[in-house]
Amino acid sequence: MIKGIHHISMKCGTAEELTKVREFYIELLGLKIIREWQEGLMIDTGNGLLEVFTNAEGTHSLGAIRHMALLADDVDEITAKVKAAGYEVFIEPNNKDIPSNPPYPIRMAFCYGPLGEQIEFFMERSDAYAAHPIFLFFKPPALRWLFLSFVNV
Repeated sequence: MIKGIHHISMKCGTAEELTKVREFYIELLGLKIIREWQEGLMIDTGNGLLEVFTNAEGTHSLGAIRHMALLADDVDEITAKVKAAGYEVFIEPNNKDIPSNPPYPIRMAFCYGPLGEQIEFFMERSDAYAAHPIFLFFKPPALRWLFLSFVNV
């Protein structure tokens, strides 16, 4: 039985690329290395891992996987931080309402990472749920999130 995504793998071919990966994911985004070995490392994203191999030249091409999305608590803040560090933001922070059932209100932005990977900074917006009567009882956002994680409204 599948329980979820364990890791996404990327390749570095040079020491310079590995240095850029460490600077971006560890220093800039504040993620943590949880495991290192001679030819790679694993970075904890909070609910999945990034595995970075350092033993071969990576092919920097866009395949069937278009991007990875990192869950953020403030899309605007992390996007500004990435932009200030010199990374290209190719979709600025913006709100979207995915026309699903139920509608899915999100805030997102995209940038290119140190290996050319497309990274989405993503968060769910709670404003669309505020009108639901149940939230008269669940005022603080943390309680709304807790309630939404157990009930489909």
